[in-house]
Amino acid sequence: MKIGFIGAGPVAQTIAKHVLAHGHQVVLSNSRGPESLAALVAELGSGAAAGTVKEAAEQDLVVLAVKWWNVQAALFSVGDWSGRILVDTTNRVASAEPLALGDITGRTSSEIVADLAPGAKVVKAFNTVPMSWISDVSPSKRKTTFFVSGDDASAKKTVSDLIEEIGFYPLDLGFLAEGGRLQQLGGPLVGVNLTFNERFVLPTID
Repeated sequence: MKIGFIGAGPVAQTIAKHVLAHGHQVVLSNSRGPESLAALVAELGSGAAAGTVKEAAEQDLVVLAVKWWNVQAALFSVGDWSGRILVDTTNRVASAEPLALGDITGRTSSEIVADLAPGAKVVKAFNTVPMSWISDVSPSKRKTTFFVSGDDASAKKTVSDLIEEIGFYPLDLGFLAEGGRLQQLGGPLVGVNLTFNERFVLPTID
């Protein structure tokens, strides 16, 4: 799979390392242009490339990993989002110092992302834990749970399958309006580190 990243900070870099370790290709982008990402791409190695935001958005799956105050500009720079799977990793932080949450007027932040990217199949994921918790890309890493919500079942399955493939556990919370509220910043699941080292499956009883 080819995965585009809008944003190239710690979130994008960490997820990129995991997907690259499983044979996927990535295209990273930022607001400063591909040339500014040359050193990062070289560090990530084979399978990594730099591109424009529009080029990143043309990949099989697109990860939105920018600061909340840059979301609108990033999404508007693409234009046509029709049919694209857009993974929203953002958190609605209006300012970092002091920490303040952005006003979302009673809606979930991912519903707003969906409004700003009309036609996109938005899936909320990768936003509830610090990237330092999943920095280990080895096969023996702890199987952290990533909550997933979205309104398109097929897109959600694609993202959930990817999460499982790279060694984590996806937990479907339902639609953006309900599940997104649980996992967005300020919700009860942010900062919850559920890990599964073993999973016991009950036998089928006829």
